[in-house]
Amino acid sequence: MFKKIALFLLLAAAGIYLYNASWLTFDPSSGKPKFIAHRGVHQTYHRENLTNKTCTAERIDTPSHPYLENTIASMQAAFEAGADIVELDIHPTTDNKLAVFHDWTVDCRTNGSGITRDHSLAELKALDIAFGYTADDGKSYPLRGTGIGAMPELDEVFLAFPEKKFLINFKEKELRSAKLLLAKLEKHPQWKQQVWAVYGAQNPTQYMAESTANTMGFDKARTKACLKEYIALGWSGYVPQTCRNTVITVPSNYAWAVWGWPNKFQSRLKAYGSEIILAGPYKSQGAGAGIDTPEQLLEVPAIFNGYIWTDKIEALAPYIRKESPTEPRK
Repeated sequence: MFKKIALFLLLAAAGIYLYNASWLTFDPSSGKPKFIAHRGVHQTYHRENLTNKTCTAERIDTPSHPYLENTIASMQAAFEAGADIVELDIHPTTDNKLAVFHDWTVDCRTNGSGITRDHSLAELKALDIAFGYTADDGKSYPLRGTGIGAMPELDEVFLAFPEKKFLINFKEKELRSAKLLLAKLEKHPQWKQQVWAVYGAQNPTQYMAESTANTMGFDKARTKACLKEYIALGWSGYVPQTCRNTVITVPSNYAWAVWGWPNKFQSRLKAYGSEIILAGPYKSQGAGAGIDTPEQLLEVPAIFNGYIWTDKIEALAPYIRKESPTEPRK
C-alpha cells in the first residue's frame, strides 16, 4: 500500500511538473523583452533605510549625467537608450493641468514649498526642479540651476513623442487626475495609443481602466492578490480573476515561486489579456528596484518576452541592442 501511495504521489508530482514546465511552451516571439524606463534617465539614489518620507534628492549617487527625472530631456535619453515605454508621474494643478512630477510636495527637489497639486502650472514651471540634489550631504549641489522651467505638462510629453508609449502613475487617491487625463484623451484621441497603462492609487487607476477601452490599470493590492492566488492555485493552470486584463509585476527574487515561470506563466496571462513586468529583487527597504545592471539582465531567462522594469536604462543600452543577452541583434 505504501509503495502504491508513493508511486501515485510521484506520478502526480511529475504530471504537475510537466503541466507547468516552461520549456514545453513554445512561443515564437520569446527571447525579446521590452524595457520600461522608470522616470526616464534620472539621478539614482541609495535605498538604505528608505521610507515614504525620505527625500531621495538628498542621497543621490555621484552624477554621471545631467538628466532629471520626468523631464522631456530624460525621456528622450531613455528612448534613445532603447526604452520601449517611459514611466512618468502626474499631479493635477490648480488650473486643471497635469504636471509631470514625482513628489507629493515640491520641498525635496525644488526651491519651492508646499503640496504639488496646490500650485498652478506656471508656479511649478518657475521652480528649479534640480535645486535639492546632492551627493555629499549638502556640501555641493551640482545640478542646481539646471531645472528651471523643466517640469513639463502632460500635453508637452505627448506632443514631444507622438510615436512613443508611456506608463502613467497616479500620485493621488482622488479622481481628479484620472478625470483630467480622460478629458485629454477624449479631446485628443490620437493620444490614447500613447498610454500603455496606468497604475498607482487604486481609485483613479480603476476609474481610468473602466472608462477607457484598451487601457490597462494595475495597483499594488491587485498585484499582490494575483500572485498570492496564482502561487496557491496556478499548478492547476487556473488564472485568478485578479490576474486577468491587467499588468502583473513579478520581483525577480520571487519569480521561482510562480508556476510555469516564465514561458508558461506568460502564455497563461496573455490568454487573459494581461502583460508581465519583471522588476528587480523585492526587499523590505528596496521595494521598487529595477533590473539595473548587466549582471541582473543576464539572469533574465532568454525566453522571457514580457517587460523589464529598470531605473538605469542608460546602463543597459549596450545590451538592449541584442536579440538576447548573449547574441547581438541582426
